[in-house]
Amino acid sequence: MQPAKRADAGEDLPFLIRDRPIEPERIRRFLDERSHQARVAAIRSLSGTDLHSLYAGVDGFKPVTLEDLVPSAVDDLTTVRHHGKNSLPVFTHFEKRICRPRCTDREAATELYGFNYQSLAPITGPGYFVAREAEDRPEVLIDYHSLPLEHPRDWPPLRSNHRGLARLVYGFLCDTLRGVSDHVTIGSAARKGRDLGSWFALCRED
Repeated sequence: MQPAKRADAGEDLPFLIRDRPIEPERIRRFLDERSHQARVAAIRSLSGTDLHSLYAGVDGFKPVTLEDLVPSAVDDLTTVRHHGKNSLPVFTHFEKRICRPRCTDREAATELYGFNYQSLAPITGPGYFVAREAEDRPEVLIDYHSLPLEHPRDWPPLRSNHRGLARLVYGFLCDTLRGVSDHVTIGSAARKGRDLGSWFALCRED
């Protein structure tokens, strides 16, 4: 008897990640062939264990650059939304909203600005960050210690990550992003260089 066909994209990505050995190219192809809505459903179906496995499984697979987060075709100070799923036990859905600062050469930009859009923002703050390419690996670092010098007018007021409850959530935090597909990245969080055992997936909205 043939196995039942899975009903939607959100049910199949965990299967690919849990299959052994993990095959990053299969996962990339699966995600690239789907619509934006299906990709978001897929990453939001992942468990914390799935996110961890995906992060480890794509190590060195697909280089990720600032261009992958904010394509050069996008105007400066224009928001690009990345829909996310994290491995926390609650409040697992969020977004990272990212833009390129004003620059003379979009393809030569050395950093991006962004913040976290999520339900606890009124309490924790927006979690502003600066994204840069890592010097020693084909990955992108999201640095919460650095703050943007400018941002789109419709973003929330700039707020330090080292005061109040923001310090507990974002203080001394740095995320590492690895490439999964053309739209999807997978990240791991560290504080003061120490891995927190917390992972998240992002899907860029075109």
